[in-house]
Amino acid sequence: MAKKTARAPAKLAVKQVRSGIGHPDTFRRTLRALGLKHHQDRVVVDDTPSIQGMLFKVRHLIEVTPIKEA
Repeated sequence: MAKKTARAPAKLAVKQVRSGIGHPDTFRRTLRALGLKHHQDRVVVDDTPSIQGMLFKVRHLIEVTPIKEA
């Protein structure tokens, strides 16, 4: 029986392009949960289903770019 090797999830670069000011508190809390603290902030996150849901919720406030693996 062959062993299954766990692959590391793909990475995504997330940049906040619009402010959370004037948006519902749930949007601001989602930005904070993603690690985005202020406008023009950038973070690298794993591409998991829970992160995908958060990114979808604030899709109008962020810009997402996949990071190519070497």
